[in-house]
Amino acid sequence: MSETFRKFLRTLPDFPAELPGFDPDKAPQDPTELFKQWLDEALAAGEQQPHAFSLATIGTGSGGGQQPSSRMLILKNIDDDGWHFATSRTSRKGRELAAEPSAAMNFYWASQGRQVRVAGPVAELSAEASARDWAERPRADGSENPNWQLYALRPAEIEFWQASNDGQHVRHRLGPDGALPG
Repeated sequence: MSETFRKFLRTLPDFPAELPGFDPDKAPQDPTELFKQWLDEALAAGEQQPHAFSLATIGTGSGGGQQPSSRMLILKNIDDDGWHFATSRTSRKGRELAAEPSAAMNFYWASQGRQVRVAGPVAELSAEASARDWAERPRADGSENPNWQLYALRPAEIEFWQASNDGQHVRHRLGPDGALPG
């Protein structure tokens, strides 16, 4: 079955036939502005939940060594503190962030053939901000959740990636290999 499955996977399309172009030299200098532009374009292209991203954290594996884990979350805001997301402190990701306060976010918009990766240290935001975020959740019933925590990832590295059907994908990195504004 593995050979059949491998062949099946190779028949699936990688990207849509029509993809937007991307010239980093013409992009906004501020990566937040570029992200918001790409988010707007993803919305216009019909992407569902374009504010959803995979959050990767580091935990301890069953053998005692470091083990990465990831899950999907929703971007809450971007401001001077960083890129906001929330979870329960008692969840796996909350425990992992308490032990190793760094993470990576990855946004993917299939219809655009675009990804944005943001990595860096993570800090807990205030109890007031966390309580406000909990209260604003669509399914919140007015109850409090003292374990709910709003976090901010402060970018040390950001990469904008644009697919190209000719294989000449464009990577626009800011961070260790380039400067982040601010």
